[in-house]
Amino acid sequence: MGSGKTTSFDIAKRAGVSQATVSRALRNSPLVNPETREKVQRIAREMNYRVDRSAAGLRSQRSNTIALLFFEDPTSDDSQINPFFLTLLGHITRYATRQSYDVLVSFQQLSDDWLNEYVVSNRADGIILLGYGDYGRISDKLQRLREEGLPFTIWGATVPELEGHAIGCDNPRGGELATRHLLGIGRRRVAYIGSASDDAPEFKLRYQGYCRALEKAAIEPDPQLLMQTDNLELSAYDATQKLLDSGVEFDAIFAASDLIAFGVIKCLKKNNIAIPDQVSLVGFDDLPAATYFSPALTTVRQDTRLAAHALMGNLLKMIEGEDVTSPRIPISMVVRGSCGGRQG
Repeated sequence: MGSGKTTSFDIAKRAGVSQATVSRALRNSPLVNPETREKVQRIAREMNYRVDRSAAGLRSQRSNTIALLFFEDPTSDDSQINPFFLTLLGHITRYATRQSYDVLVSFQQLSDDWLNEYVVSNRADGIILLGYGDYGRISDKLQRLREEGLPFTIWGATVPELEGHAIGCDNPRGGELATRHLLGIGRRRVAYIGSASDDAPEFKLRYQGYCRALEKAAIEPDPQLLMQTDNLELSAYDATQKLLDSGVEFDAIFAASDLIAFGVIKCLKKNNIAIPDQVSLVGFDDLPAATYFSPALTTVRQDTRLAAHALMGNLLKMIEGEDVTSPRIPISMVVRGSCGGRQG
């Protein structure tokens, strides 16, 4: 909450306490014992730390509102919202209602100042971010919010520098489960369609799980079977077509998300490739639409109810000045018709 060069993290390091303890001490919170409070305040004075009064006022003037900001994703309809996040929205709203909080829903405006727009202006007590696009474009802004000690949570970007602020599932295990299932039904040439770069931390972790499953089966990951794509049906369709045009042999595909899997299905059907007789397919998320395809999509399910509770639970703890950690949400395999075969 400092407006000078010194941050609350600098004070925390010197005082040997957590950043949350610094925030509480500077607000004269009774949760901090008097000796620690005096020590933190003395160090803050010595380091010429200045408290942003408008931000500090947030803690005493609650709006009882959460700002939930969507990233605008290109979609096949006009919603511009990843359907996975719509499921999260329902659970978050119900959880917030039980806690007597309202939910202010909007789209992320990366060119604007979230701090002034929502938190300092007292429109919201905290922020939940769903989606981020290219993580590299948003990471600096997230770090700024974190360094200011402001309450926000984000789904998916479970990178070390966002510990406590980012909630996600066990993506490496999910990628390994999906690939192991395909290997278990006798597939040996498993392609991966999705991102594997730092710009999409979730997908990169799923790719690492994919590689781990192959290596455990004594199969060397083939770079020709890695098809990088955005999390969009059309992009996935094009990536699948590129894989087919390359002539490389494959008998299964692990799609890094259900949206990607939908594009894969459309491309394979367009090319008269039978699912699962010729190519088995596993997605990731378990979107409601996964059951509408023929055959229905085998996928890795993320528990969206637990995810919503973790996002809201962490955010409310931060609003109260409590320490938080980043839990991993359980995942499970949902086996449907897109795989075929018999588990080995």
